[in-house]
Amino acid sequence: MASQSRQKSARVLVFSGGVGGAKLVWGLAQVLAPSQLVIVANTGDDFEHGGLQLSPDLDTLLYTLAGKANTVTGWGLEAESWNVMKALEGLGGETWFRLGDRDLATHLYRSQRLAQGDSLTEVTAALCRCHRVAHTLLPMTDDCLRTMVLTPEGELSFQQYFVREACRPRVLKLRFAGCERARPQPDWFELLASPSLKAVIVCPSNPFLSVDPILALPGVRAALRRSRAPVMAVSPIVAGQALRGPAARIMEQLGLRADALAVADHYHEWLDLFVLDQHDAGLAAAVRQLGLEVLITNTIMQGPQDKRQLAEILLAKVGLS
Repeated sequence: MASQSRQKSARVLVFSGGVGGAKLVWGLAQVLAPSQLVIVANTGDDFEHGGLQLSPDLDTLLYTLAGKANTVTGWGLEAESWNVMKALEGLGGETWFRLGDRDLATHLYRSQRLAQGDSLTEVTAALCRCHRVAHTLLPMTDDCLRTMVLTPEGELSFQQYFVREACRPRVLKLRFAGCERARPQPDWFELLASPSLKAVIVCPSNPFLSVDPILALPGVRAALRRSRAPVMAVSPIVAGQALRGPAARIMEQLGLRADALAVADHYHEWLDLFVLDQHDAGLAAAVRQLGLEVLITNTIMQGPQDKRQLAEILLAKVGLS
């Protein structure tokens, strides 16, 4: 009974970007109780658009956990309509970042609350209650940190690069504006030092655009190195290809190998275990030379069973599955 009680009080901290990370987050939420799972969302992608404050990765995770995500696009809400965008286009307004009618309600609500002085943490908690999401979803920070992409045409905000320009410009450098002043959201940051923490899991999100903004917050890398809980990361690169998004292309443009070994090398100073897809089993020896434990399994999550199975395999490493 004591062992069962300790297991129920065990907690898992997860770092995630949007669509790719949300798949594993969903799987973990099927296995872990709400009290056991704390999800930290990248907010480096947040930006102001049309007078509204948008948090794309937070919303993707929120809608995924609520079972309301648009599985066709990978972002936004299911069964969406586009009347506002059509009307805006008719007025000659900017429509390169498309917001569905129902999704707009989320952005209006968030913007109103933030303008009233509420924190992003408080607003996110309220949205989780409205969508009946019981697991804890937190922004990486309540402060302003923005991912900026330096290209030959000048510096772009992440959404300008990713959505408006469709990742076409060459990436010369990434910058996290405001990282010196921003502070980690305290709930998850304090959890890193808690004896109840049994694992830190980095989802298969873009290492440079989704994970590095979290790591850029003061003290996070050092706290990961000090953490007594094992820190594990799932590679977002399989057989030299990104499972989602421009990770492989960005790695090549930054002069890095576009493979899972390069991701492991990027993480290795604060990581304990690296998860390779079975297609990359040949890289295991090189990853171990970085001082990391290696787990080889299927990481391609094509459906609900794959998502849950990967979650169970990761949790089994720390006795939680």
